[in-house]
Amino acid sequence: MTTEVRIRPATGDDAEAVSALRRAVYSYKVMSPEAAHHMITVFSPAERFLALVAEVDGQLVGWGSAGLNNWTSEEGQSNISIYVHPEHRKQGIGSALADRLHQHLTEVGATKVRTFAQPDGLEFARNRGYDGSRQMHFAGVDTGALPPQPPTPEDIVLVTMDTLDPRPVFIADSATSLDEPSDVPMDAADYDEWLDEIWTAPGLDKSLSVAAMVGDEVVCFTAVEVDGDRSWSGSTGTIPAYRGRGLAKLVKSVALRRCAAAGVTAAYTSNDDENGPMLAINNWLGYRRVQTELGLLRTL
Repeated sequence: MTTEVRIRPATGDDAEAVSALRRAVYSYKVMSPEAAHHMITVFSPAERFLALVAEVDGQLVGWGSAGLNNWTSEEGQSNISIYVHPEHRKQGIGSALADRLHQHLTEVGATKVRTFAQPDGLEFARNRGYDGSRQMHFAGVDTGALPPQPPTPEDIVLVTMDTLDPRPVFIADSATSLDEPSDVPMDAADYDEWLDEIWTAPGLDKSLSVAAMVGDEVVCFTAVEVDGDRSWSGSTGTIPAYRGRGLAKLVKSVALRRCAAAGVTAAYTSNDDENGPMLAINNWLGYRRVQTELGLLRTL
């Protein structure tokens, strides 16, 4: 008997099931039900974001989303994400999601599509016209086994992000994103969209996220997202004038200790293969690689 698969638009009510599915597929990626709800319901109209779910017998077994990348000045750039529960693969669910999403991207004017795939999903992606562009390494660390915390320089004050106004954080985030390894420049961040999608996102725990300050300026920061006993390093960056002083190592050390005190036992992060300085910092902190995903590109 053939099992019927239902594909429909995702709604906020799917958040808990989407979070559980994501954890089943990506044990090293962290997204709480609250963060999943935010992802499904809060986005800029300019993204033309479409989120779909696949159900079998009422159980959510697949996710697919696609939209334009409006954080770059290069027009026509877009992203797609598809994942299916391991027990429901090879049944055409991923293909059905891919067909719907690629059609949507074509209709909204996308010309290039980027995605990431685990090694066992590479054949699926290549069969749909994707080719390799870069590698993303995922790593985890036991928060109870950290190296000694580096000393804080005399001109630096460490604070948690829940004590800060968002504007200085946005300025630092925008500055550090400009030279982050990527196929497209992240040079078109909008403050109001950043507030909606990043700063007010429920996954961001500002009490665990740490910034290094010089006066009123954020010169280095690390953003922490939490789901139960797991945390995720959303982003870490140092503005160019303060690089080479070990500040990223310092703020991550402080944040990981705060995570441990809050009951987080496993912390995860990701790094582009070309980001040597951050890979070195995470190796020093004790992160150990758990997966490498392949960054892939398709021209529509």
